[in-house]
This record gives sequence, C-alpha cells and structure tokens, in this order.
Amino acid sequence: MLQPVPFETLAQALLDDSTPFPAKYLHRFSDISPEDLQIIKNIWPQVSTNRKHNLLTDLEDLSETDTLTCFDDLAHYLLGDPDGDVRALAIRLQWESEDVHLVPVYIKMMKEDESTEARAAAANALGQFVYLGELEKIPAATQKLIEKNLLAAAKSAKQVLVRRRALESLGYSGREEVIPLIDAAYHDGKTDWLVSALFAMGRSCDERWNKQVLSQLRNPDDDVRSEAIHAAGELELKAARPALLDLLEDEEDPELRRELIWALSVIGGEGVRPRFQQLLDIEEDDEVVEFIEEAMDTLALNEDSGPFSLIDVDPDVDFIEEDPDQDPDESPDENLDQEE
Repeated sequence: MLQPVPFETLAQALLDDSTPFPAKYLHRFSDISPEDLQIIKNIWPQVSTNRKHNLLTDLEDLSETDTLTCFDDLAHYLLGDPDGDVRALAIRLQWESEDVHLVPVYIKMMKEDESTEARAAAANALGQFVYLGELEKIPAATQKLIEKNLLAAAKSAKQVLVRRRALESLGYSGREEVIPLIDAAYHDGKTDWLVSALFAMGRSCDERWNKQVLSQLRNPDDDVRSEAIHAAGELELKAARPALLDLLEDEEDPELRRELIWALSVIGGEGVRPRFQQLLDIEEDDEVVEFIEEAMDTLALNEDSGPFSLIDVDPDVDFIEEDPDQDPDESPDENLDQEE
C-alpha cells in the first residue's frame, strides 16, 4: 500500500509559484488534522496572494462536486486572514456549516469587515442559519438575532452588494417585514435587484410570488431568466411547466439548459419525462447525460412520493396580488442602489 505524500510536500508545492498546484493534493485539505493545519499556518504568510485565491477557489469547486469533503477547519482559520478576498472565500468554503458559533462571527463581519466582498459573503452565509431557524434546528433567539441584523443590513448597509445578499438570505424568513423588501427590489428597475428579488422569492416557498416569477421566465437577460427558472423550480410552480418545456426546446446556453432540466425535474408532470428521454437519446456529452439521468431520478422520486409532495398550482387560478392593506405609495426602501 502506497504511503500518502507527507504534508510538508504539499506545503512546498503551495509555495512554488513556478508550477500549478497539483489537483491530486486538494482532497488532503479536507478534514485536515491539527498537525497538518499547523504546517499551513506556518507557511501561509509566504504563499502568494494569487496562489491563495486559486487554492481556495479550487477547494470551493471541489466541495460542490464532492459532498464528502469538508474544509471547515482550514476555512475557520482563514476567517482572520488580512486579505479580504481570502476571508470571503473562507466563508464560502463553509457554505453548508450548521455551526451556530459562526453566527456572531458572520454578523460582526457583515457589519464591520473592511472588505465589501467579505461583508457580502457573511450576509450570504447567514441565510443558511435563517433556513435552519425555519426548520427549528437552531434556537429561536439565534434566528431572531440573525434576522434583525439582516433586516438592518438589507435596508441600510452602505454597499449595494451587502444589501442584496442580506435580502437574498432573508428570502428564507417567514417574517412579514421581508415581503415589502422583496417587492421593492423586484420593482426597483435595475437588473441586479431583480435577480436578488427572484432569488429571495425562490427561497420563500410563498405562492404570493408565483405571478412575478412566471412573468420573468422569458426575460431577455440571461441572469434574470436563469434566476426565474430556478425560482420556479424552488416554488415547484406547475404553471411554469409549459414555458419551461418551450424554453428547453430553444435554449442553447449549457448552464441555462441545466437550470431548465433541474426545474422541470422538480415540477414534473405531463410531457417532462418524454422530453428528458428525447434529450438522452440525442445527447453525446457524458457529463450532460449523467445530469439528465440524475434529473430523471429526481423526477421519479417526486412522482413516487404522491400528490401531497408538491404544491399544485392551477394555471387558470388567479394569482395572489399584493397585500391590499399596504399603502401603494409607501416604499420600503426608495434608495436601494444609493451607495456612499
């Protein structure tokens, strides 16, 4: 049996800017031992900035493709790095963490970090804990504290990106104060805010946003269209099925096609399975074939779970309109895009 490469060898490779860092070593940073982490701490100040960024980006990509990896110990150390981009990447490396001890750290970073990217990443990461709060997996008082700080950031943070990420995180929240903020972002008139509004709508599991999501499925802007497609899937919006099937027929962008296939696998219904089978019959790319097969598995799972697993929305039923008690002239945040 081959012995693993000594971690000191990985450290030396990390310091060597003359050659790319070997991808085969990336898994060694997962569940890193205290001894190996200390080696990284010793050499980290000598690692070039570009090397740091590339390493952490590669680790983030790996964590998305290999769900068994965990880089929390390394990422926690890097939250205090002097480089703002490193701090932001360290937060993103812990995107699935349920460690409530991170909550006060993220709140402080969202409010005080010198880097806009780090503040935005912290606001984004707090969304995971709002979601856990809705599932009653963290103390109610902790959820309340998070939502209080996110609401303040969404309304008054100096940086537009931080306000947008705070709003997106609040999409998981059931608090009534979130509804007018999402509505204001939707009607802001700027593409970035529309994307964030649709992102929050998808997270909300709230039928009140069905009409808005449906209206953006054919938006000419790729980012808006992608987020509307994803929101339709998140909301399990059956009324979106005909439009999604039509879009899948003509869409050429690979990422948008993946979004369409995923959304349809969640929504299901008439015409979806035959369309997936048609795609399998003509597709030659192995990765795409695998993705479609996974989508068909998801579709089968949703079909087998019965009619009570999905929110069934009749396309002929009127959608819920805005709150009639809300003053139409009242703007929850008239200056969404003003930045000091």
